[in-house]
Amino acid sequence: MTTAIDVRGLRVSYGTHTVLDGLDLEVAPGEVFALLGPNGAGKTTAISVLTTLLAATAGTVRVAGHDVATAAVEVRRRIALTGQSAAVDDMLSAQENLVMLGRLSGLSPRSARIRADELLARFTLTDAASKRVKTFSGGMRRRLDLALSFVVVPDVLFLDEPTTGVDPRSRLDLWDVIRTLADAGTTVFLTTQYLEEADLLADRIAILDGGRIIETGTPAQLKALVGTDTVVVHDRDGAQLGELPTDGSIDGLRRVLDQIDDSGAAASVTLRRPTLDDVFLSLTGAPRDDARIAQEIA
Repeated sequence: MTTAIDVRGLRVSYGTHTVLDGLDLEVAPGEVFALLGPNGAGKTTAISVLTTLLAATAGTVRVAGHDVATAAVEVRRRIALTGQSAAVDDMLSAQENLVMLGRLSGLSPRSARIRADELLARFTLTDAASKRVKTFSGGMRRRLDLALSFVVVPDVLFLDEPTTGVDPRSRLDLWDVIRTLADAGTTVFLTTQYLEEADLLADRIAILDGGRIIETGTPAQLKALVGTDTVVVHDRDGAQLGELPTDGSIDGLRRVLDQIDDSGAAASVTLRRPTLDDVFLSLTGAPRDDARIAQEIA
């Protein structure tokens, strides 16, 4: 298997409304791949097709080496999906949730208990193992939801906004877990409303707009599309005097500083680098706040 996910000409339509219009993308094994886009761009629809929950109107999709249309059962055996809300039973404990899913996945009672204990430790939930999930914080519920995805380790993990609604500390913990899983060989395909999350986690990012992929690249490659580093010059009162482009090197910074007036009006300089916010706005015309998913057609 040379690719973990291979999508060619994917199209999803509802009557005259087209959600995905000729989607093409490839994801390598062990890669963290982020799909970004404004509201209604089709991100959740794309994940629904890739995870066999929705039939495509046209095109071909192969996940973990199998066609999602003709070999859906084989695909489901090799993937896991964590959606936008935690899919856990509030009335059961964390351990009971994990053991139950282990048994449903074909593990023996003993193997299911062993696997549950391993996952509770891995996702920092051992101290809460016997507590009912209804008492959990949002971050703890999210960690348990992710742990459930690994009762049987998948080849490909789909994460639809994995850290939405969790506190900053839990978000950092989840980032560590996701990166560790990818380093161990699991392919991670995620959508996120946090652009800094994609910047820190993703090996590559695709920007989806109007049902089409309009740009793909590493975070650095995408940020390079919208400009170079900029030196921002301020006076002693903090007022901005101007901006000067630089290539980010020491020599480049020296050249910029040489251009600053020697009169002493400039009291300080700061270096501003392009962000994924700049990329998102430049490519889609949508500001960062509009990138948050409300509800997509599914």
